[in-house]
Amino acid sequence: MTTASPYSAQGVQTKVKEVLATLDTQLSQFKYANEFEQRTGVPKSYVALGAGGIAFLMIFFNLAGQLLTNAISWVYPAYASFKAIETADKADDKQWLTYWTVIGFLQMAEYFSDILLYWFPFYYLFKTLIVLYLALPQFRGAETLYVRFLRPYLLNAQGGIDAHADKLKAKLNEFTGDASKTE
Repeated sequence: MTTASPYSAQGVQTKVKEVLATLDTQLSQFKYANEFEQRTGVPKSYVALGAGGIAFLMIFFNLAGQLLTNAISWVYPAYASFKAIETADKADDKQWLTYWTVIGFLQMAEYFSDILLYWFPFYYLFKTLIVLYLALPQFRGAETLYVRFLRPYLLNAQGGIDAHADKLKAKLNEFTGDASKTE
């Protein structure tokens, strides 16, 4: 008995069934996904793929692309950070602190280059892919960007940043001290 070529229709169909079964197993961990499947009779893997497909199309055609991209970059990471705080394991804490550091710097750079990036076709699609690369633990993208680019820059600039922060702190203390004396 021979197995079907992975490039034949039967091989593709077999692979799709395997992926759907794996996705269904993963989604079985969630109470609401199981309840939805029981109530509607629609497999939870189909619902997840359908919702993902709609979100992809909305981002691709820039129908609420900014909102969806920002939700992806904030909602899941915020919840995962909450879960990391609640565990005793420090590895997940480091992962999410690294993510927030990298995404913060990227969003600041995006803010100042927004005028140029606005004209970039499929910008929110690319941004979504970058955010997924940074956020998903399978890729460890935030760690890669942090170690290769951000950390060396920050270590080099740390003295200057701290000096400016101290000056700003002194001025704020002086201002708040003067303001409290006038009351």
